[in-house]
Amino acid sequence: MSTAIHISLEEYLSTEYEPDCDYVDGAIEERNVGKNRHSRTQGLLTTWLGSREKEHGYKVLVEQRVKVSRSRVRNSDICLVDAHDTDEVIQNPPVLCVEILSPDDRWDRIQERLTDFLSFGVPTIWIINPYTREAWIATPDAPVAPAADGKLRCPALKLETELNEVLPAE
Repeated sequence: MSTAIHISLEEYLSTEYEPDCDYVDGAIEERNVGKNRHSRTQGLLTTWLGSREKEHGYKVLVEQRVKVSRSRVRNSDICLVDAHDTDEVIQNPPVLCVEILSPDDRWDRIQERLTDFLSFGVPTIWIINPYTREAWIATPDAPVAPAADGKLRCPALKLETELNEVLPAE
């Protein structure tokens, strides 16, 4: 939800929030705080992706600010960027963004985040719900499609994993 406070992008970028917030058209937008399954999924997936960094030429960033437009900064639960990217706030589209759902997330808010990432040029987004053990993949060609076969894929990096491999045991 957006607060009533409107600030400049420069002020947002020079301020730390705990937990971090998105910046949407001059307003601070709070994000749902991850709980146990969210956090555990984020950790497992970060470890899985991290073990493949050198092989694929990217680096894994967690809770990273990504400037998706002149007036919007989104925080991705996990994103993969070029191994040589040193921007404190990511300025180029990550090759993969991962959104891990929390119990309080609403699909309309998630859809807005997906639209921002896709419009920025992110080629693949994984959306994972660790509570229902479901996942979806969003691309510019197919905005949201279930990972019906239980596999998460990132074609640009030739990455593929079984959803159950990166979810906590029940």
